[in-house]
Amino acid sequence: MNHNKNDSRRGLALLTAGLLLLSGCGGNKQTASSAAPASSAVQSEVSSAVSSQEASSVAPPASSQPENSDAVQESAKADASYLDDAVFIGDSVSLKLKNYVTAKRKTEAGFFGKAQFLAAGSMGSGNALKPLGTSSIHPLYNGKKALLEDNVAAMGAKKVYIMLGANDLALYGIDGSVENMSKLLAKIQEKSPDAKLFVQSATPIIKEQQMTTLNNPNLSAYDAKLAEMCKKNGYYYIDVASVMRDSDGNLIPEYCSDPNDLGIHFTDKACQVWIDYILTHTVK
Repeated sequence: MNHNKNDSRRGLALLTAGLLLLSGCGGNKQTASSAAPASSAVQSEVSSAVSSQEASSVAPPASSQPENSDAVQESAKADASYLDDAVFIGDSVSLKLKNYVTAKRKTEAGFFGKAQFLAAGSMGSGNALKPLGTSSIHPLYNGKKALLEDNVAAMGAKKVYIMLGANDLALYGIDGSVENMSKLLAKIQEKSPDAKLFVQSATPIIKEQQMTTLNNPNLSAYDAKLAEMCKKNGYYYIDVASVMRDSDGNLIPEYCSDPNDLGIHFTDKACQVWIDYILTHTVK
């Protein structure tokens, strides 16, 4: 996401954030994540700029942002065991969720079920489609780097939750990022035909840290097209971003753990909101 000198610095900071998150990762040996070298998205920008919107200084309740009408709707809260056969795929935002879950499991047996994680700093759907290599951005599973579709199949996951996009927009634009996600999901479905695929909306940034391309209007437009793609292909769209935004579409400040840096990563409180949303938006 190299838009100018500041954006380049932030792009490198995203890698650092992923590395820092990785250093705190725990969990069983079935749940491994990897940090990665800087994404090629840090090298160029092709999507058009969208101006940041002005936001109020006081964040209203998260419920002020409605869910996408094509998203999985609210349901009775499921037991954590619902996630026993789930895997969560994502970038450094998902690494934060993994860290939170790992810490909670030390004192709460069965927290978040037996859900596993495949997450890597700087990962996007675009670089996840690339061949394996020493510098490729693919998460580890049981100590080995592999393609996402192969890792999901090896895990035997029946529910696949994926959140990617923040590292794609600068390089591929909105349409290209959605196309890459569609290709990645098709590969996962081919290797795991019985798995349900849940595409999570890319979550917002706090108002002050939006960039030329990585900004909330672009993220919202990307999410809307993800929802359309899911509807067309029979995937489940999970609108996590709807409970993370204030009324102006920005990340709620109390949910942001890095307000003076990237402004995109979550606090523990936000991670719990995320988990509660997942467990109250389920399918049979």
